[in-house]
Amino acid sequence: MYDDHVSKDVQNFSCPIPITDYKTILIAHGGGGKLSQHLLKNIIVPAFQNPLLEQLHDGAMFTVGEQRIAFSTDSYVVQPLFFPGGDIGTLAVNGTANDLAMCGAIPKYLSVSFIIEEGLPMEQFKRIVESIALTARQVGVELITGDTKVVNRGKGDGIFITTSGIGVIPPGVDIHPRNVRVDDAIILSGSIGEHGIAILSVREGIEFETEIKSDCASLASLVQTIFSVSKEVHVLRDPTRGGLASALNEIAEAANVGIEIDESSIPIREEVRSACEILGLDPLYVANEGKLLAFVPPSIAHKILAIMRSHPLGYNATIIGRVVEKHPCTVVLRTNFGTTRVVDMISGEQLPRIC
Repeated sequence: MYDDHVSKDVQNFSCPIPITDYKTILIAHGGGGKLSQHLLKNIIVPAFQNPLLEQLHDGAMFTVGEQRIAFSTDSYVVQPLFFPGGDIGTLAVNGTANDLAMCGAIPKYLSVSFIIEEGLPMEQFKRIVESIALTARQVGVELITGDTKVVNRGKGDGIFITTSGIGVIPPGVDIHPRNVRVDDAIILSGSIGEHGIAILSVREGIEFETEIKSDCASLASLVQTIFSVSKEVHVLRDPTRGGLASALNEIAEAANVGIEIDESSIPIREEVRSACEILGLDPLYVANEGKLLAFVPPSIAHKILAIMRSHPLGYNATIIGRVVEKHPCTVVLRTNFGTTRVVDMISGEQLPRIC
C-alpha cells in the first residue's frame, strides 16, 4: 500500500501551536479534539490520578476476584433529540455499550440518569424511555439503576442523559493501545460520517436527495464475531466525537507509533461525501456511532476482515492502513493524488452537540 519513503516535508512537518489556555470553557472543549485532550490531560487526570484512570481507554479495566471487568460512563447532550436513524435514547445505550465493547467486554448492565428540563413534552420523554428499553433488549444489557432530576425551564435544553455500563471481559482478551505493534493492519468496519451528517441535516433543516441516517448501532456482536476468529486483537476503537482522524491520533500518541492510511481505501458514501463538500466539512473528522477500528497483526488481518464482512455491521469493512515506526505520534494520509499529508487532531469543533 505504501512505499518506504515519506517526504522529508511530512516528517519535519510543524505548525503553530493552537491556543489552549482559555479562561472559560468553550463548546469545542467537548468536541473530542485537542481542547478535549487539554482538559483531560491538564486538569482532570492530574486531579484524580490513579493507575486505572491513566489507562485513558474507552473504559476502565480491572479484576474482581477472578473476573476481568470493564466499566464506562458517558453523557449525551445531542441536539436534536430525534434524528434519522435514532434518538438520544438509542444513542445513550449503544454509545456506552460500544465503549465496553471497545475494551473487549460483553456489555451486561447499565445505569441511566436523566436531567430533564421543565416543559419537555411527556410524550417525548416516554418515547425516549421506550427507545432506551428497546435498545437495551437488543444489545442484551439490563438497566438496573438510575436517577431522575428536573431543572428549571430554559436550563436543560430538553433532556440530558448519562449512562454507565459494566461488562465482562472474556479470557484471553487484552485490548489496549499499548499493545499496538509496528506493521499492524488497521481495519475500519464501514463507511464514515453518517451520524454527524444526519444530525446536521435535521439541526439545520438541510434536505438531501437521499436521506442520510445515523449509523447508531451496538458493536458488541461484531466484536464477538471478530473474537470467534482470533482474540489476538491489539486495539479496538469507535471513532465517535472527532471522527476517524481523532481516534487514530489518540492511538498513535498513546502507543508512540506512526500511522499511515490510504484515502482511497476509506469508505465514504457518496451522499455523505457530497454533503461534506457542500458544507465545507472533512469527513475524517465527522462523528460516527456504529463503526469501529481494529488494529490486528498482519498475519491474521485478512481472516479478521473476512469475518467482519460476514456481519451486518461490517459488510463494508476494509483495511485502510498500517502502523509504522517512523513519524511517531503522527497520522499520515496518502491522498488520491499520490501525495501525503499529516492528519492532525482537530483543534476546534466541526459539529457541536453531536452525541
